[in-house]
Amino acid sequence: MNKSVAKWMSLAAVVIIVTVTGWSLSGRAQNSSPSDTARGADLYAENCASCHGANLEGQPDWQTPDPDGVLRAPPHDRTGHTWHHGDKLLFDYTKLGGEQTLKQMGVTNVKSGMPGFGDNLSDQDIWDILAFIKDSWPDRERKLQEQRTEAEQVDGN
Repeated sequence: MNKSVAKWMSLAAVVIIVTVTGWSLSGRAQNSSPSDTARGADLYAENCASCHGANLEGQPDWQTPDPDGVLRAPPHDRTGHTWHHGDKLLFDYTKLGGEQTLKQMGVTNVKSGMPGFGDNLSDQDIWDILAFIKDSWPDRERKLQEQRTEAEQVDGN
């Protein structure tokens, strides 16, 4: 077998593995383990509440950048926009941080104050936090967010 064919077969195998296992190159696209909302609540309190609020309320005037142009922490309850995004984006945003995730999406003119937590939280920790946040949403918002997640999987985003 020539080297070119072997190279393409290896690449095809990687693509199949990524697709079948639900992993993305920047993080897990899907949570393959059950999430623990109680554990997520504790992790949220330890890692997220200082910016996003103990009650998921976000920072005041969150839709307006601060004087340095950095976006303030939005609420994660139904009044914010978290539920407007699919799981992959929420996971990547938490793991990699806002600016890195936006940069990968081609958005370079937005300053995000969201740091990446990939060095401090495991993938399962992140999924547990997201499960806790989602658990606070009414059925309507939860269903719309599930549709966004499904669309991400179809679109490959």
